[in-house]
Amino acid sequence: MTPRAVRWFAINPTRRLFAVSSVALLGLAACKEQQRPPRPAPVVSTMTVTKGPLPFVVNANGEIEPNRTVAVQSLVSGMLTRVAIAEGDEVGQGQVLFQIDPRPFRAELDRLQSTLARDQVTLVRARGDSARFAALAKDGYVTRQQLDQTFAEASALAATVAAGQASLERARLDLENTTIKAPISGRTGQITLRVGSLVRAQADPPLLTINELQPVLVRFTVPEQAFEEMRRRSGLDKALSVSIVPNVGDTVRKITGTLTFIDNAVDRATGTVLLKARVPNADRSLWPGQFVSVGLELTVDQDAITVPSEAVVTTTNGAFVYVVEGGKAKRMVVKVGRPAGTLVKLDSGLVGGEQVIIEGQNRLQDGAKVELRSALSKGRPSGASRGAKDSSRKQGAAR
Repeated sequence: MTPRAVRWFAINPTRRLFAVSSVALLGLAACKEQQRPPRPAPVVSTMTVTKGPLPFVVNANGEIEPNRTVAVQSLVSGMLTRVAIAEGDEVGQGQVLFQIDPRPFRAELDRLQSTLARDQVTLVRARGDSARFAALAKDGYVTRQQLDQTFAEASALAATVAAGQASLERARLDLENTTIKAPISGRTGQITLRVGSLVRAQADPPLLTINELQPVLVRFTVPEQAFEEMRRRSGLDKALSVSIVPNVGDTVRKITGTLTFIDNAVDRATGTVLLKARVPNADRSLWPGQFVSVGLELTVDQDAITVPSEAVVTTTNGAFVYVVEGGKAKRMVVKVGRPAGTLVKLDSGLVGGEQVIIEGQNRLQDGAKVELRSALSKGRPSGASRGAKDSSRKQGAAR
């Protein structure tokens, strides 16, 4: 401060007091301006903790296969003269599918019948000669050698007749096999041969394949750990319920079936166990080769406490959730059990009915004040109303 200013303050004590007060007020105002406004309470979303029955379901990927499938082949060789069905037809058991030219087989049958008739007449005569030689041998009119010879001829003719009968039966069966019938009911696939083609007995590929579609089987595997859980909870003799959801198309409607097959060994290569379930498939919604999602229901846990999985915060020291009590977030240590879709079962920590925070908990601390998103949305005007109010203000200012 200059000497002149010092003399001025010394001569004017009142002005000096006013200047000092002004400087102090300006400093106080500057301090107030530097203070920050209080932080708003974090906005969170909540959901009520539920308590009730919770099914224990093992989920897996499965594939549909027919309950029965048959590759239709011809048992005889010949020319195909008739195809009685079309590709993709529904056929019943015993329905005629193909016809092979029967004339060569009928001719062979007639020839064997004639040969058998001749051998039967010869056998009757040989047996009569044997009876006469036996009577003459008692009186010594024929030798023992002659008697044995007649008996041997009769026995040989009897064997010939038996062989002829067997050949005749085989020829009759071959003639029947020229008409190929459906061994099971189901839906036919692609036909590999047409009329005029030469069919060979038991040739590959088969004439067609028939799949039984009512019912169908669902083939799936479960991990060894899930299999042990199934044995512990339900055993291996109980008929368990299986739910099937197609991976494409109608993924909302669930189809139910019954577990019917459990493999007798664990696959060491994959560490899984093969299971099969039978589904009635009355509406033909499932098709062989189709991939589906399978849920095997083991048991139902009664009075299970469940929360959304996003509500659980996992740390190295354990897991916890935040619940809202009196407008504040309260940290609750929980023990997490098994998952159940988008939910998770809690073995301890909550009793049900609490309001658990499912969104915004990463910004919270124990005891922090919170504001519910639903209450916030009710207190604020909508976007349309805010726009209308702003517009009315502008119009009033313009007027």
